[in-house]
Amino acid sequence: MPPFSIPVQITLQGSRRRQGRTAFPASGKKRETDYSDGDPLDVHKRLSSSAGEDRAVLLGFAMMGFSVLMFFLLGTTILKPFMLSAQREESTCTAIHTDIMDHWLDCTFTCGVHCRGQGKYPCLQVLVNLTHSGQKAVLHYNEEAVQINPKCFYTPKCHQDRNDLLNSALDIKEFFNHKNGTPFSCFYSPDSQSEDVILIKKYDQMAIFHCLFWPSLTLLGGALIVGMVRLTQHLSLLCEKYSTVVRDEVGGKLPYIEQRQFKLWSMRRSKGRAEKS
Repeated sequence: MPPFSIPVQITLQGSRRRQGRTAFPASGKKRETDYSDGDPLDVHKRLSSSAGEDRAVLLGFAMMGFSVLMFFLLGTTILKPFMLSAQREESTCTAIHTDIMDHWLDCTFTCGVHCRGQGKYPCLQVLVNLTHSGQKAVLHYNEEAVQINPKCFYTPKCHQDRNDLLNSALDIKEFFNHKNGTPFSCFYSPDSQSEDVILIKKYDQMAIFHCLFWPSLTLLGGALIVGMVRLTQHLSLLCEKYSTVVRDEVGGKLPYIEQRQFKLWSMRRSKGRAEKS
């Protein structure tokens, strides 16, 4: 064997050893670069999605709050009068006397943003006879007219033109005069001792359906939005935990594979030395 073959062989083995040692860190460095390159994108996506989720949650709570407000307003303005009118039963009435009272009643009207005026309107009184009981009663247009003025048939919109108000009352008076002796439908309260009957009901069952349906739909939609956002957040958290566990398992296997490859390389090197010697 030539004398210079041993140093050359040692030099080649040392260069191979350095290459083998530097091969795996390079790949590890590449993996770290890939992970670092992907991290800003993932963080950006999480930030944008969290902002959208926050807006969706706020929208859901706003819808639920608005529906509760609608329930309160509609309950006080429509449902309560409807419950009072629902106690009234339908019957037939006959007009027996129609008259415009001499004493006109006071009212207030608006003539601008900061302008209010005082006016008067005629009180039309209609007396009817209930067919089923023969009892005399005062007829009103609807439930609202009973609450505003229990003596008059209706309360017109107040304004300055007294002739217009009087002509409207005269037209209604003439209408009932033509119905003198002709029965027409009316509604009375059997449990109340008051002599009040109404001509029509202001709120029917269809109006009550809309008052209950749309707020309920808004409340359900808001609760559904909040629930879907919470479910999405929970699923994303589970997915992130699962991906972290898988990444840790893969990261633990890589060093073992590198060690195994290094052992095989060492065995091949020692075997080659034995054969040469």
